[in-house]
Amino acid sequence: MLDLKNKSFFVTGGGRGIGQAIVQKLAHSGASVGFSYASNEASAQAVLESLPGTGHFITPLQLQNPESIHQAVEKINTHFPLLSGLVNNAGLTKDGLLLRMKMEDWDLVMNSNLRGNFLLTQALLKGFVKARSGSIVNIASVIGRTGNAGQANYAASKAGLIGFTKSLAKEVGSRGIRVNCVAPGFIKTDMTQGLSEDLQKQMLTQIPLGYLAEPMEVANCVAFLLGDESKYITGHTLDVNGGMYMN
Repeated sequence: MLDLKNKSFFVTGGGRGIGQAIVQKLAHSGASVGFSYASNEASAQAVLESLPGTGHFITPLQLQNPESIHQAVEKINTHFPLLSGLVNNAGLTKDGLLLRMKMEDWDLVMNSNLRGNFLLTQALLKGFVKARSGSIVNIASVIGRTGNAGQANYAASKAGLIGFTKSLAKEVGSRGIRVNCVAPGFIKTDMTQGLSEDLQKQMLTQIPLGYLAEPMEVANCVAFLLGDESKYITGHTLDVNGGMYMN
């Protein structure tokens, strides 16, 4: 069983979906966990109250807003002076064909999914460098691997996150800091469950394993990359997609 006792982690977008599963996995593995929410404080508070152990906290965070990031970083540093790891999970979509895509839709997705992760990671990296330890896991997407019609902004942001992961891993490896990426495929979340039955069946035809993963199946992989069991892995993108994309 994964043992993360005496470790502390911060997860963006931990109030629902994959982020919630990551938060729960880390807490049940013995870690103290802080996590952010974008707007639904009541939902995040409910997740917080369900966690075992102590030392957990929540904070609002708008990744497209540098001041919001600054405020979140101050709270993280107050709660966790020696942060063990960071999970950049939060992200959003604003889909549309490129010919019709508005500049603000492109900017919103890129600023949230890529620039926001850069700013948050940069701010927290100083503590990791000082401690000469730490593990960062960025949540990308299979769409960043394959591309998808109508999602040029989202695909670009997630592909950029993969490149960001590899570059940062090379920069900070000598300081004992590891940086990896998890690229989920189709996961059973509120979004996919809201799709029509026909569309869900169409999705399944692309997945050799033949089912949509539960969020916890992604969370298990993230927890592994955060823990000491993966201490010789860095700069890697772990595809969790049931065979939908094979590198």
